[in-house]
Amino acid sequence: MKTVRVLVDSDGDNEKSYSQAVDLLNNGEVVAFPTETVYGLGAVATNDLAVKKIFEAKGRPSDNPLIVHIGTIEEIPNYIEEIPENARNLMDAFWPGPLTIIMKAKKNVLAPSVTAGLSTVGIRMPNHEVALRLLRKLNKPVAAPSANRSGKPSPTKAIHVEEDLQGRIPLIVDGGMTGIGLESTVLDVTVNPPVILRPGGVTKEMLEEVIGQVIQPNHEEEKLDSTPKAPGMKYTHYAPNAPVYLISNNKEVVEKALFKLGNEGIKVALLAPAPFIELKADYFFPFGDEGDKLYDALRACDKTDASIILATETSAEGVGAAIMNRLQKAAGGKWFRL
Repeated sequence: MKTVRVLVDSDGDNEKSYSQAVDLLNNGEVVAFPTETVYGLGAVATNDLAVKKIFEAKGRPSDNPLIVHIGTIEEIPNYIEEIPENARNLMDAFWPGPLTIIMKAKKNVLAPSVTAGLSTVGIRMPNHEVALRLLRKLNKPVAAPSANRSGKPSPTKAIHVEEDLQGRIPLIVDGGMTGIGLESTVLDVTVNPPVILRPGGVTKEMLEEVIGQVIQPNHEEEKLDSTPKAPGMKYTHYAPNAPVYLISNNKEVVEKALFKLGNEGIKVALLAPAPFIELKADYFFPFGDEGDKLYDALRACDKTDASIILATETSAEGVGAAIMNRLQKAAGGKWFRL
């Protein structure tokens, strides 16, 4: 299969590119497109054969449910059994935006592969001009996980999608670099109080301002749930080729680790806040508590000959909780201890 990348920008009408994407989706194919979080790999969410092509292209486990993207709030009743009041309040506050809300799905409407056998589904409305225009022109729900090979760092640029899925998908709609660079927050409102299944750009604190108490499990509590209700809960994710180890956000600790590994002839890529550059790791990639450079940094590590990646821990507050969640998944929970 030949993979075509088409550039869309805010200056032109790009009608031909959107029509090409819509035609492919209507014909049961998959298409990669940008959102405000990361690039997604989409298929019409009511077409099970099309949705299975997502799993095939990504090499994604079939028990990992998919998020459904919509272009208008008015579509929600088509796919959801009942919209709780707190969900309506959250939609008013954060949609379009990086919040996925898990609710009870209507039976026999969405493709079985979307829900992975669950009675619930996660739905969101992306806050990205390209994604919204595509969804509204298509006028159908689109199931879309991140457009990368399963387990690899999520793509924030079209070139990342091309690197991972060249020859596996027919079309990439290139809308430039994504804004947030981290997947959406996933909130389950089928339980009381609601539970954050995946932290993201809409933080616990922001949610609680709108609907009151929200539970955010820690990494160890997450691992106790063997049935994933949302993407990213069960498997190692976001990982480059070299093994990732978490390390304390402490210059002295990191300096000792670099010295020890250097003496053993091990090349190290360090992911840390900008001031850590003075520690002179073999490779250094800055990232902070905003997370917009995290996946770029993880992908950049694959272009080095580093044998190990050290990533400093982040704050557990605000967006820092989402960054730490991704780092723990990338590291598979491994910490570098002196």
